Amino acid sequence: MITLFSRNTIAILLAVSLAAGIVFLISQRADFSHDGKSGQLKQISVASHDWQPHVRRLAGDGNTGKRDGAALQARFDDPFGIVQDTRGNFYLTDAGQNNLIRQISPDGQVSTFAGSTEGFTDGERQQAAFNTPSGIAIDTDGNLYVADTGNHAIRKISTQGQVSTLAGNGQPGDRDGPARQAQFRSPVALAVDNRGNVYVADTYNDKIRRISRDGIVTTVAGGQHHGYRDGRGTDALFDTPGGIAINAQGELLIADTRNHAIRQISANGDVRTLYQSAKEDRQSPLRRPVGIAAAPGGLIYVGDTGHGGILQLQPDGKLRDITGSDADLATATEQTLRIGIPAGLCISAAGELIVADSQISVIYQLSTAAAENPQENLLPSPVADIKTVFPEKSLPWPLKPFQAAHEIVGTMGEVRGKTGADARDHFHSGIDIQGNLGSGVYAVHDEKIRELVSAWGYSTLNEGMKIDQFSYIHMKVGRDSQDQLLDSQRFQILSDEQGKADAVRIPRGTRFRTGDLLGSINRMYHVHLNYSLNGRQFNPLALPFPGIRDNMPPVIEQIQVYGAHGKAFKKQAGRILLPSATEPLRLVVEAYDQSDSNLARRRLGIYRLGYQLLRADEQPLPGYAEPVINIEFNQLPPDSESVKVAYAEGSGITVHGNATTRFLYQLNNLVKDGYAKEAQLMLPALPAGDYIIRIMAEDFHGNRASHHRDLAIRIP
Repeated sequence: MITLFSRNTIAILLAVSLAAGIVFLISQRADFSHDGKSGQLKQISVASHDWQPHVRRLAGDGNTGKRDGAALQARFDDPFGIVQDTRGNFYLTDAGQNNLIRQISPDGQVSTFAGSTEGFTDGERQQAAFNTPSGIAIDTDGNLYVADTGNHAIRKISTQGQVSTLAGNGQPGDRDGPARQAQFRSPVALAVDNRGNVYVADTYNDKIRRISRDGIVTTVAGGQHHGYRDGRGTDALFDTPGGIAINAQGELLIADTRNHAIRQISANGDVRTLYQSAKEDRQSPLRRPVGIAAAPGGLIYVGDTGHGGILQLQPDGKLRDITGSDADLATATEQTLRIGIPAGLCISAAGELIVADSQISVIYQLSTAAAENPQENLLPSPVADIKTVFPEKSLPWPLKPFQAAHEIVGTMGEVRGKTGADARDHFHSGIDIQGNLGSGVYAVHDEKIRELVSAWGYSTLNEGMKIDQFSYIHMKVGRDSQDQLLDSQRFQILSDEQGKADAVRIPRGTRFRTGDLLGSINRMYHVHLNYSLNGRQFNPLALPFPGIRDNMPPVIEQIQVYGAHGKAFKKQAGRILLPSATEPLRLVVEAYDQSDSNLARRRLGIYRLGYQLLRADEQPLPGYAEPVINIEFNQLPPDSESVKVAYAEGSGITVHGNATTRFLYQLNNLVKDGYAKEAQLMLPALPAGDYIIRIMAEDFHGNRASHHRDLAIRIP
C-alpha cells in the first residue's frame, strides 16, 4: 500500500478551507487547512523556502502502456495534468495512445476513470472519448475540467459522471463569445477559481482565455501573434503558454514555455514577468517551463522540461533547483529515479509536491520523508529486446526508397564537440543517414506529438522535430526544398513582429502516420534519427530497418596504457613493462568502424569494446574467458558530460578542429546501459612473466577487429 499522507497531519490537512480559493498546479485547485489567525499553512513541506525533497515514485513502473492495478506496477502512456479531490483521490490525464482520465485512490490503486477510444464524444464518463487530454482542474463542487488538446475543446466531468463539452466547437481557431461557438487552438492547461470561472492557457493561440460561469469566452491576455511583451491584456504577448495556476491573491501565474519565463496576470489584466531566462542561455535552470503550482507564502513551483527538474521561485525572484540535475546521475549504476518532462504539478493535501512526468510515464511524490522501501523507487531495467516494442518485421527508412538500405554516416555514442570549443562536448545521440539536399524525410512509425515545443532551429543546420519516440534533425521541418509549407493542418509557420518567419509550430497531439512527409533534408546532406523511450535514448541500429549489410570489421589503430603519473608506458623490446598490480592504470584504445556502403574516408564509432587478459600462449586467465565489456553504446547516459568518461583527450571529429576523426576510448571506465562511471584498470595479482591485453572492438552487427588487437605486457 502507498501512504499518501503522513499519519500525524492527515486529520487536519483534509479539512478544506474553501474560502482561500487557491488554485495549484498546471491545472488544478487544491485547498489547505489554516491556523485561523495568521492564515499560514501548518507543517507543510512546500511552504518552506529551503526544503530539500526526497523524490519518491507514487505510481507507474517507468514503462509506457496501459495497466490498472497496484500503483507502482501501473502503466501510463503520457501522464500530463494531475489534481486531487477532498477525499484524497488523484485524477490525471493520460494522453498518447491512451486518451484517458486515470484515478489513483488513497489506498494506492490505479483505475480508469473516464475515456474509451480516441475521439470526441460526450456522455457517460467511461463511454466518452477524448483526444490528447492535457491539463485537468477541479472546482469547489468536485467537478473536473479537462483541456482536451486534440479536440480544441474544454470538457467537463460532473460529479454524476457525465462528460460534456464546456467550450469549443471541435475546430481549431481563435474566437471569443458563447462557449459552444468559441474556438481554441490545442489548449493545454487550465485552472478554475473559487467562483467557478475557468482560465485556459490557449497554448497555440498564445493567449490566456476565460470561460465565465454564464458560458462566455473572453480573452484575458495575449495579442494576435506570438512574442514577448509585458503590458495590459491584449497588449501583452506570450509564446506557447503551457501552464497556468492561480495564487491566493487571485492572480494568474503562467508558465510561458517558449519564452522561458514565468509571467503573472493581475486582477485588472496587467501582465508582468516574474522570471525569465535568456533564450540563448541553455545552461539556465529555467528552460521551457510547463508545470506550475502556487504555494503558500508566495512560493511558486515550476516543472522545467528543458533540463528535467523542479524549480522553486521565491517572492524575491530567487530561483532554486530543488531536485538537482542529470549531472548528479552520470555515475549511477542503476535505474535510479530522475525527472524527464514534469508536465503537471499538484500540491497534495499533505503539502507534498506531486509531479506527472510525461516522458518517463511516472507520477512522482516530492516529500521530506524518504521512501520506506528504497528499492521501490528503482525503475525497472529498460526494455532489452526492441522486438517487444516493434513487433513488425521491418520499419521503413526515413528516406526513399523505404525498403532499401541507406548509408549510415554517423552512429550513436560518437564524440562530438563545438566549433572553437571543447571537441568532447557531447555524445552523438542517434544515427545519421545520408541523403541528397532537398530529399523528403518521412515518418518511420505512427506517433503523436507529445511535447509542447516539438520543432526547433528554424532555418539553421540543426533544425529538427520530435514526435514522440522518434526525432528527425537536419531538415526543413514541414517545408519542401523551396520552403513551401507541406501541410497547413499540421504545421504552422510563425512570424515575428516584423513579419519575418522565425519558427515552425506543431501542436501537441498532432498525429503522424508511417510514411507521412515531415520535411526536406537541408545542407547537412543527411537526416539524423534519434530513438528514445521513456526518457532513455536507445541505439537506432537496433530498429528493424531493412537491407542493412555490414561485413567490415572495426579498425584498431593503437593501444596505450597510462600510469598514475598520467604518462603512457613505452614499449621495450616489443612489450610494455607494467608496475606492480596495485597501481591504477588507464587503458586507452584508438579505433574506428566502417560499414559496407561507407566512403573510404568515413570513420564511424565503435559499438562495443572490452578486453581480456591472456597468458603469453594466448590462453585466457581465470575470469577472462570472455571479454570484460566496459563500453557499449546500447543506451546513452543522460548527462552530456559523461562523454569525457568514454573518450580520452585528443578525441574529436574534423568539423570541430581535429585534423582527422579520432575516437580514443577510455576502456578502463564504464559506459553502458545508460550510465557512465569513472574507474581504473586494476590488474589481478599476477606472477612475474609475459602476458597479453587483448582488445575486443565490435560493431553493432557483430564484426570484430582482428588486427592490432593485442598489447604485449610484462610484469617484473
